[in-house]
Amino acid sequence: MTAVSVDDVTKRYPSGLVALDGIDLSVREGEFLCLVGASGCGKSTLLNLIAGLDSPTSGSLKVLGRATLLFQEAALLPWLTAAGNVELALRLRGVGKTERRSRAGELLELVHLGGMGGRRPHELSGGMRQRVALARALAQEADVLLMDEPFGALDAMTRDLLHDELERVWKDTGRTIIFVTHNVREAARLGDRIVLLTSRPGRVAATFDVNIDRPRRIESPDVSQLAGRVTAALREEVARHGR
Repeated sequence: MTAVSVDDVTKRYPSGLVALDGIDLSVREGEFLCLVGASGCGKSTLLNLIAGLDSPTSGSLKVLGRATLLFQEAALLPWLTAAGNVELALRLRGVGKTERRSRAGELLELVHLGGMGGRRPHELSGGMRQRVALARALAQEADVLLMDEPFGALDAMTRDLLHDELERVWKDTGRTIIFVTHNVREAARLGDRIVLLTSRPGRVAATFDVNIDRPRRIESPDVSQLAGRVTAALREEVARHGR
C-alpha cells in the first residue's frame, strides 16, 4: 500500500523562486526512504509539503493517515522534563493524565531513556535530546515520520548509536519514514531506497534500491560501495548545475 504519493508537484514562491519542479514520488507503507541532494535542492520544502505545513503551487500530494516532522534541532521545551515534553504531545491529542504518564514512560523506554523522564533538556546530551524528540514524535501516533537531518549536528559516534536506535524503533513500530540527509553513507546505512534530487529546482534525478542485508554498519564495504555510486551521481548533478 502507498503511504505517500507525490504527483507532478511544483512549488513556486511569490519571489519567483522554483524550489520543486514536477516531482513524482511514491513511498510504500513501512518503507524507510532517504532523500539526498545538494543544499537548496528542495528536500526540506518537500517534507514541509508532505507534512501539510505548506501547499504545492501545482500537482497533488496524498498521505495515508497523518505525518509528523522531526527537525535537526530537538526543540524541547526547556521548562518541561523529558517525560513532560512527551506528555505534551499526548495531551494535545486529548489523552488523559494517567494514560499520558504511562504512555510517556513506555515511549521513553522505547528510545532507551527509561529512568530519564525526570531530567530537563539541559541535563541531557544532544543524542538524548534527539531521542526525547523522537519519543515525542511517536507520541503523536502519526503514520508517516518525516525526519529533516535529525542527526546532522551530532558527533560521529553518537550518530552511529542513533542509527541503531532509529532502525530498531522503525522495525518495532512499522512506521513509514522519509529521512533527509546530506550524508550519503547515512542514507545507504539506513534506507530501503535512496532518492537523489537535482539542484534547484528540485526534480528526481535518480533512485537507488538498497539491497544490503540488515543489520548494516556505516563502515561496511557494501554500504561504502553504494555510497560511492550515489556520491558519483550527486557530483555529476552538481557539476551539471554549475555549467
